[in-house]
Amino acid sequence: MLAALHRQGVRFLSTGGTQSFIESLNYPCGRVEDVTGYPSILGGRVKTLHPLIFGGILARRDVAEDRAEMAGYNITPIDLVVVDLYPFEETVANGGTPDEIIEKIDIGGISLIRAAAKNFKDVTIIPSKAEYPYLIEILKNQGARTTLTQRRELAAQAFTVSSRYDTAIKNWFEETK
Repeated sequence: MLAALHRQGVRFLSTGGTQSFIESLNYPCGRVEDVTGYPSILGGRVKTLHPLIFGGILARRDVAEDRAEMAGYNITPIDLVVVDLYPFEETVANGGTPDEIIEKIDIGGISLIRAAAKNFKDVTIIPSKAEYPYLIEILKNQGARTTLTQRRELAAQAFTVSSRYDTAIKNWFEETK
């Protein structure tokens, strides 16, 4: 998938381990902290939660005021968001300690998913590895352009992923009273 995206001119932007992985495959990858001016903080709990990231995702491309604010704050549009959430359910299933499980509650990733899905008119969201084959099919057939219908379908799937993730977390909290 990375090769196909790279061939289409997609520029990668990521944090930590994913950035290192992308670079290990010899693809250039920008660092989120270079965009935000902040490193990953609080033990990795805060990485992407920043207006320069979320503004790039949530900006409505057809709203003049949004475009003006983007220009005024030097916000670059982000058109594709790919997220693999922390493995919360796997950590629970593998007998993780409560502290390990709590650290697998993804905040930035779920926020990225929701933001991109909310702005499906302008942004494509790939909310889990399960959607990689669909993205690869799109890249083969259409290049790096998605239709509004495809973005809407992916947004619906994003909220399915979000809902399932949140339900698993809620269930864990209820079971560990």
